[in-house]
Amino acid sequence: QVPLVESGGGLVQAGGSLRLSCAASGRTGSRYAMGWFRQAPGKEREFVAGITWLGSNTYYADSVKGRFTISRDNAKNTLYLQMNSLKPEDTAVYYCAARRYGSTSVSSLPADYDDWGQGTQVTVSA
Repeated sequence: QVPLVESGGGLVQAGGSLRLSCAASGRTGSRYAMGWFRQAPGKEREFVAGITWLGSNTYYADSVKGRFTISRDNAKNTLYLQMNSLKPEDTAVYYCAARRYGSTSVSSLPADYDDWGQGTQVTVSA
């Protein structure tokens, strides 16, 4: 079973909103932090937002702070990213990622995450 599956991407005009979801039904353990990353063409994958296991702490890249909100519902094994006031520079493939079981702290480094989704395209038109 695929560990993580994203959904909710699409095409939106600047100033619009999208909500991404990440189903973690393929992960059977508990107590792990999760994050959202994005990768634009020709650029490296970058950290967008992260959340601890119980959701008590969240972290954001400066470029999305105040516009994006990360949340999770552990009962549904689902991670979310609410994106408001979208800008053309937010255009990228968005990936959700999960740390190994027992790693409850958020990391901004892709190498610290064990499982990844296949990615969902977000395109923001000017």
